[in-house]
Amino acid sequence: MKLSEIKTILPNLENVAFQLENGNFVPEHFHVTEVGIITKNFIDCGGVIRNEKVVNFQLWNADDYEHRLKPGKLLHIITLSEEKLQIEDFEIEVEYQNETIGRYDLEFNGLNFVLKNKTTACLAQDACGIPSKPKIQLTQLQGDAANSCSPNSGCC
Repeated sequence: MKLSEIKTILPNLENVAFQLENGNFVPEHFHVTEVGIITKNFIDCGGVIRNEKVVNFQLWNADDYEHRLKPGKLLHIITLSEEKLQIEDFEIEVEYQNETIGRYDLEFNGLNFVLKNKTTACLAQDACGIPSKPKIQLTQLQGDAANSCSPNSGCC
């Protein structure tokens, strides 16, 4: 999710809730302790120099059980960070401490913001000799006519 997307969602919400992919929720009394930009300059295993930038939200559980971050307050924090840090419309990455500090992508499911698990990948598979999976189109798949059913046959 890009920063512009969260800014259009927040005004339509009564509460801000973050949910992990496993269904657990970040406790309601979380704080957004940081909004910033993270720049990652690196070289991949194929020798290509890369530069990535993301907007970073850091969520923190406090012992302040009366605290509830409202959508307007989060929107204000975002606007202030754009203004003061010249943050652009990049993808959002969320830091949240579960067993350890995790980094998550962000999606919205219509009710809650969902912290999506990130995965690693080789960015230079050709240079590393990692075979890629062949891509085929569904029209190329041929079924066994004896073990398939046709529309309106009643077999499915």
